[in-house]
Amino acid sequence: MRMGKYEMGRTLGEGHFGKVRLARHAETGRAFAIKILDRQRILAMKIDEQIKREIATLKLLKHPNVVRLYEVSASKTKIYMVLEYVNGGELFDKIALKGKLTEKEGRKLFQQLIDAVGYCHEKGVYHRDLKPENVLVDAKGNIKVSDFGLSALPQNQRKDGLLHTTCGSPNYIAPEVLLNKGYDGSMADIWSCGVILYVMLTGNLPFDDQNVVVLYQKILKGNAHIPKWLSQGAQDILRKILDPNPITRIDVDGIRAHDWFKQGYTPAVPFTDDEDISMDEGSLNVTEHNGIQDNIAINQINAFQLIGMSSCLDLSGFFEKEDASERKIRFASNHSPAYLFEKIGSIVRKMGFQVHKSNGKLKVIQDCKGSANSRGKESLLISAEVFEINESLYVVELKKSSGDCSLYRKLCETLSEDLGICKSQQLLKQDSIKQEIGRYNSSF
Repeated sequence: MRMGKYEMGRTLGEGHFGKVRLARHAETGRAFAIKILDRQRILAMKIDEQIKREIATLKLLKHPNVVRLYEVSASKTKIYMVLEYVNGGELFDKIALKGKLTEKEGRKLFQQLIDAVGYCHEKGVYHRDLKPENVLVDAKGNIKVSDFGLSALPQNQRKDGLLHTTCGSPNYIAPEVLLNKGYDGSMADIWSCGVILYVMLTGNLPFDDQNVVVLYQKILKGNAHIPKWLSQGAQDILRKILDPNPITRIDVDGIRAHDWFKQGYTPAVPFTDDEDISMDEGSLNVTEHNGIQDNIAINQINAFQLIGMSSCLDLSGFFEKEDASERKIRFASNHSPAYLFEKIGSIVRKMGFQVHKSNGKLKVIQDCKGSANSRGKESLLISAEVFEINESLYVVELKKSSGDCSLYRKLCETLSEDLGICKSQQLLKQDSIKQEIGRYNSSF
C-alpha cells in the first residue's frame, strides 16, 4: 500500500480514532510512524480541537527527547500525521520487563525526561498526561516524550494565569489539579515526572487504590512511602518532587541543581531551525545574486499544511494580512523563488540590514549595538523562507526572533507591498489553491 511518497507497512497500534502504521519513505528508505486518524470519528466525538492542538504543539517542539512531527496531510476521510518512528517500545514495557530499574539507569532516563519537559515548558507547552505509556524508548535506550493530545498552550490559561481543565491519568495526576481551583501546568507536569521516577526506581506506584475516590485522597495527602533501600539522594529528590504543595515543590531548575540528578548529566541540545528536517527532498538551484549563494532550498507544502498555516484553518484568511506585530507573517507571491530571494536581499540592504544565507533561509539582521539610538533596544533578527504551493504560486514567511516590533512591521509592509500578489489576483490564486487541495485529496 502506498500513501503519497510513503510505503505503508504493518500496524504498530490501534486506538478509537484510528491507527499507527509503520511506513518507509520511498526515496530515502527511512522509517516513519504514520498516525492515521478518522475524520468522522473525530468530529462525532468532538475532539477536533484536541487534534488541532496536538498538531500545533508538535510543530513547536524540536528536541531530541520529544517525538518529532515531520508532516501532516489529509484526504476527505483521513488525517495523516508523519511522526518520528521510535522502535524501542514504551517506558512502561521496559519497567514491566525488568520489575524496576537501577538508580543509574533510572537517573539517565529521568534526566532526559526533565530535559524534554523543561524544553516544552520553555516553549509554553504543558503536557498534562505524562506517564510511562506516553514515554517511548528508542533502540539506543533514549526516551522520546509522545502523545500531546491533552497538552495546553499559554492561550489555554485564564486571566489568573492558571489552567483549569482537570485531565491526566489518575495515578499520575497532581493534587492541585484535583482541587479544581486552577493550577500551574509546569508544576503539575513536574509532579507526574516524580511519579514516573518513583515507578522506575521501585517498580510500584507511589499512590494506588482500586477505588478512585480513595486514590485521590491519597494523592491529596501526598504521603508517599519512599523505600529506605533507595540512596539518600534518590529519597530526597523524590520527597521534593512529590510535595503536594505546588508552591514549595521543587521546579525544573531545582531538579537540575540537585546532587543526585547531576551525576553523569549531559544536557540535551534542542534542534535549531537550521537543523530542522524537511521531508521534501527536492531543492531549487538558483544562481548567485548579491552575495546570496545558490542551492537555496524551497520547501513544498501540501494542501493540509497550507490550510493549517492560515488563520483558524480558513482558506480565505490565508491571504489577509496578519498582525505584523506578531512573530510571524506570510504573504503570497507569484514571483519566482530566485527573484524573491534576490529582491528581499536588495530591499533589506537598502533599509540598512545585513543579510546572511543559511540552510535555505535568509537571516535578516540589524545590530543595534553601538547605535546612538540603541539604548534599551534589542537587535532585530528575522528569517525569511519561501514555500512552494505550485509552479506559479509561492508563500514568503517572515519570522521575527527578536527586536523592535515597529521596525519589523515596516519591513514586512515594504516586502509584502513590493513582492506580494495584488488584491485583484487573490481570488484567482485561491482557486489555484483549491485545485491543489482537490489534487491532493484525489491522490489518497
